[in-house]
Amino acid sequence: MSALAWGPERGRLVVCLHGFPDSAWSWRHLGPILGAQGLRVVAPFTRGYAPTSLPGDGDYHIGALMYDAAALCRSLGGQGSAVLIGHDWGSYTCNGLAAHPRSPFAAHISMSVPPIKGITPRRNTARLYVPLMARQLRMSWYIMFFQLPFLPERLMHRIIGRLWRDWSPELVDPADVHAALAALPTLRHRAAALAYYRCMVRNTRPLAVYADMHAYSRAMPRGRFLYLHGTRDGALHPGFVQILARALPEDGAPVMIEGAGHFIQIEQPAVVAGHILEFLAGDTAHPRPPGDQGQVG
Repeated sequence: MSALAWGPERGRLVVCLHGFPDSAWSWRHLGPILGAQGLRVVAPFTRGYAPTSLPGDGDYHIGALMYDAAALCRSLGGQGSAVLIGHDWGSYTCNGLAAHPRSPFAAHISMSVPPIKGITPRRNTARLYVPLMARQLRMSWYIMFFQLPFLPERLMHRIIGRLWRDWSPELVDPADVHAALAALPTLRHRAAALAYYRCMVRNTRPLAVYADMHAYSRAMPRGRFLYLHGTRDGALHPGFVQILARALPEDGAPVMIEGAGHFIQIEQPAVVAGHILEFLAGDTAHPRPPGDQGQVG
């Protein structure tokens, strides 16, 4: 697995997982800020994204992504103290590990994609949920488009630019789109990135080795968890954060990044870093729940 890194090798490990349409380069602003505070930041190019090799087993379920993150944590010696930060699909992965009783990470921070169970309708959120979901279905048009065979892979160069414009209208740096395209250089890489969505929608089963991880992919987080979301996110309507807030404990209130779109770690890295560092400063006051000492993945 290929990765970018910032900060001292002996610092506390922070693993940063990117999403779609994206790459590890989206951490190029936040990583150095955290590294300057003594943290060892490692941002891998996740399963299917170059220059990381395509996986031989061809599995792109969320359980496989969780497995990869846990394995990376152990290989870098961070088990028990490391921090996991995820954005978009990386957030989906982070949410699942935050729910797992044997996650190797001591703290979990998610951005722009909340825990699925936290935004599902309940009695006290039904009035919020129905109008939000109607809007979200229009915003998420690309998910159903990605279920088509062949065509999405061949139009990826057009789709990625449009999604960046829709999701973060104020973000105009073409380097971001170029980096995303560079991580998907072939049709096989593009099919791999789309497989994340295809596995999710078609509700297929992961390989047995990933089944334990996958079982927690839609559960609520436990232990140390922080969620951040932009007030102008064009990928997932910010209104869903109101629903999430009712599902999280009082000391786990989500943080809204004012004026930011979907890619908050690029748009406002200093603000995001401030929230992360403040959250991590309280680690000693919030130990991970009992039963988390075993190995997972």
